[in-house]
Amino acid sequence: MPGLVLFGRRWAIGSDDFVLPGAFELFVRLVWWIGILVLYAVHKGQFDCPGGGLLHSYLLGLIILLAFIICALSALVYISMQGTISNPGPRKSLPKILYTRLLLYFPEFIWAVVGAVWVSDNSVQCEKTVINGVIGTVIASWIIIIFTIIGAVIVFDPLGGKKTFYLPEGVSRNLESSQSGQLLYNVKSSATRVWEKRIRLLCCCIVQDDDHRVAFTSIAELFRNYFSDTDLVPSDIAAGLILLHQEQDKMENCPKEPEEVLCHSPSSLVSDDLDVELENAAHYMLFAAAAYGWPYYVYTNPYTALCKLNGDCCRNRPTDADITGSDRHNFHFGAILKITGLQYRDFIHISFHNKIYEIPFFVALDHKKEAIVVAVRGTLSFEDILTDLSADCEDLTLEEVLENGFVHKGITQAANYIYRKLINDGILNQAFTIAPEYKLVIVGHSLGGGTASILAIMLRNSFPTLRCYAFSPPGGLLSKSLADYTKHFIVSVIVGKDLVARLSMPNMEDLKRRIVRIVANCNRPKYQILLRGCWYEVFGGDPDDFPTELDGRNQDALTQPLLAEESLMVHRSPSYNALEEEPHLNSPPQYPHLYLPGKIIHVVEECSSRRLCSSDIKYTARWSNETVFSSILISPKMITDHMPDVVLKALNSLSQEHASCLSCQTREYDPSAV
Repeated sequence: MPGLVLFGRRWAIGSDDFVLPGAFELFVRLVWWIGILVLYAVHKGQFDCPGGGLLHSYLLGLIILLAFIICALSALVYISMQGTISNPGPRKSLPKILYTRLLLYFPEFIWAVVGAVWVSDNSVQCEKTVINGVIGTVIASWIIIIFTIIGAVIVFDPLGGKKTFYLPEGVSRNLESSQSGQLLYNVKSSATRVWEKRIRLLCCCIVQDDDHRVAFTSIAELFRNYFSDTDLVPSDIAAGLILLHQEQDKMENCPKEPEEVLCHSPSSLVSDDLDVELENAAHYMLFAAAAYGWPYYVYTNPYTALCKLNGDCCRNRPTDADITGSDRHNFHFGAILKITGLQYRDFIHISFHNKIYEIPFFVALDHKKEAIVVAVRGTLSFEDILTDLSADCEDLTLEEVLENGFVHKGITQAANYIYRKLINDGILNQAFTIAPEYKLVIVGHSLGGGTASILAIMLRNSFPTLRCYAFSPPGGLLSKSLADYTKHFIVSVIVGKDLVARLSMPNMEDLKRRIVRIVANCNRPKYQILLRGCWYEVFGGDPDDFPTELDGRNQDALTQPLLAEESLMVHRSPSYNALEEEPHLNSPPQYPHLYLPGKIIHVVEECSSRRLCSSDIKYTARWSNETVFSSILISPKMITDHMPDVVLKALNSLSQEHASCLSCQTREYDPSAV
């Protein structure tokens, strides 16, 4: 950090990133060199076989070449170990050493070709051991060359051309000037095109239409804006996440802020309300999980799922008019039946149709709770990911809300699609004709939870008694006014340190600044941070107390950016030249704050061991508020806490614990037992 500049362009690798790969290659080269030395010493004077003269020259040249490579690698690793992430001064000579190392690839390539030609020559009749040794040498040479090329492709930055994007001498930096304004436009356009090409490459397997093209451009601009004001390489981000995780673990035992304390009172009415909602959430989470179809069922039953689905796929199936979209072999519907325990006649409509902004859902009759359930599927395809990433804001017009608010654009369009299907196609009318006394309940997990929440807002006026249960919904969903409005009919359930529930553009901006701050001011080399961090994540222990420039500063000074931090945010990489004049560290937020919907139940795992917990995991639940989720927490469980099976397991555990407590109280106060 900043990115290494070689051949007149920036690369997505830092000058301190050569320690670990260089040390590994150095070890391989040393073993290789010692092996060739032994081979040459043992067979010295025995090169009088046909082709032996060339073999003698080849081995001698290889020994000398490997010696030079080992010296270059040793210098490269040593220089790369110097300094810290934000202090590259001790590593200023590294580019010269790297140029030397790269030049050595040319004779190595020539020697690899010579070795391949010698091995393929049928007239060579030297000793078998020598031939095998040369074959191994040739193979090793080509493997290293190929991996070097792959590595160069990985760290290549398409926007790294310095000469393309830096302002020429004498050009005014005033954005009102036509020349600098045109240059700024070219920079942004180039960055957007690069991100758009990357997204198209990732989504090359799906059919692309106008909606996809619009989404690609919107998402590309989102990524361009997010990554345009820092000069971080991937290893810097990894080091920052490791430091943040350990810093958070050190803070866990500190006194909590008032908003982090349980926000519900200990009154029995509030406690009873929480218990009722937890029981309902555990019940409806089955429907939200079932919406994922056979992938979820196979994931949770890896040994028996396929056999069970194969046995049932041809029996229970609704009429063709009740199901839309592709469900080859009836696996999706069979899995839904297995997970929910319903009969096929209980389903009003099932849609497996999946495009961008159009996600699968089903409508079913839940006789146990006397409810018509609309279950919306979460993210399971590239189309769903594009819907998630369409994170622009748009207005949601509601007549009964005094102050209309902002909503997540992609999820709102998905909710509009389901709304049109339910109302215009008469699906809900059909359901209420069959069960007019039932209430309407909308559920979903992840993307499905966010879609269910906005769909509930749209249907609230027509169905005043509806309820919505959003499991692990995205954090950047509703503006404050809409989030407060939904507290009357939406319940969100969040488990642990779920990343998605804290995922919003302001939170991502905050995470970026926290990473820059802690990385820029850590006084340890990057390789030490990565090695100790990997040990900590795998084996646990106490978090390392990495010294930083923040230590010993008073509180007022901590609010001001340090020199290294300021330079990282204001000094743009060559791909994103700092043409704007405003200070990026102190600028107002670029994205509006969006929040989780409804009342929030936060489920937290309790375990004596932080990592290797026993199979008997206990959970606690509490009412929470949106401020608790205003910052992204780094943890190994930030992804697993979002998974639907983990959410269902936690809710079932709490529901069973509550049921057992009720049975104990009943026996304790049973008059007949007196």
